[in-house]
Amino acid sequence: MTRIVVKVGSSSLSSAEGGLDGQRVDALVDALAAGRDRGDEIVLVSSGAIAAGLAPLALPRRPRDLATQQAAASVGQGALIARYAQRFARHDLVVGQVLLTADDVTRRSHYRNAYQTFARLLELGVVPIVNENDTVATSEIRFGDNDRLAALVSHLVHADLLVLLSDVDGLYDGDPRREGARIIADVHGEADIAELDIVRPSASAIGTGGMVTKVEAARIATGAGIPVVLTSAPQAGAALEGRPVGTRFHPTGRRRPTRLLWLAHASNTKGGVHLDAGAVRALTVRKASLLPAGITGVTGTFVAGDPVDLIGPDDVVIARGIVNYDSAELPSLLGRSTRDLAAELGAEYEREVVHRDDMMVI
Repeated sequence: MTRIVVKVGSSSLSSAEGGLDGQRVDALVDALAAGRDRGDEIVLVSSGAIAAGLAPLALPRRPRDLATQQAAASVGQGALIARYAQRFARHDLVVGQVLLTADDVTRRSHYRNAYQTFARLLELGVVPIVNENDTVATSEIRFGDNDRLAALVSHLVHADLLVLLSDVDGLYDGDPRREGARIIADVHGEADIAELDIVRPSASAIGTGGMVTKVEAARIATGAGIPVVLTSAPQAGAALEGRPVGTRFHPTGRRRPTRLLWLAHASNTKGGVHLDAGAVRALTVRKASLLPAGITGVTGTFVAGDPVDLIGPDDVVIARGIVNYDSAELPSLLGRSTRDLAAELGAEYEREVVHRDDMMVI
């Protein structure tokens, strides 16, 4: 049994006018259902909620302000999931909606619940349909794009493959609209794409991503040991069958603890904790936890449980971690040993500022 995460973008599901294209949705579902018939487990990460909400709200194009985007998502998410449920039901398959925010998967209890939800849905034979929770996500806690979300979900569910569906059929060595541009069939590492100009936005007025976000998603997934296929939505069936379509990104690293990958890539930090050289060595060489003695300063406003940047003396971020103190508490603790703090303030202060298990060295 192969577990596959498939990501589809708004531009692959929308009509030229900007509304949801039911025929495109149906074609995708039929391809995914064929994969299920072969015994694959499928998790679908689907954009399109905002696009699906444009027509009902008589909006001519994707709104730029967050409040209107969230309004469109609120209207469109129901239409999108209803279409998926209707079409999957024709294949006797049940869908389950999973809406995530970055905050859901960086805090320990929320992350554990997300993992357990996916595991149970797949165990029950459900097709999870994932989207960022656009209706409530603020600009500070957004994943930013569903390509990155898909890469992180693929790691969360222990996927064997990530398929990124786009409005182009792969990664090219130049603008695919120009004569002579060639598709790159395989990417084994950074050297294979170092010379490419991929910082181009999507040509779609509906989607938010572009090739740069897909390559970044491929970096995240392959760095965690998961192969990635990038191709167009009409090639979804071929990609799921394992046929050589689009661009295949080969794994470049090994699987790491899932929650730390989320911490490194899914969270927007709330502040910074500045370290002396000794603390930097302790974290990076000895793999130690961060104690108050090695901290020289605090920036930003955060509370215990928030993700923060850990910053060296040269102002370079060396790690990210989940902090155990509020920003207001830390200044009075700086440079002091946990033993002294416990003796003066009580045993509860004999704890790490950031525990090693809640830290990702960058």
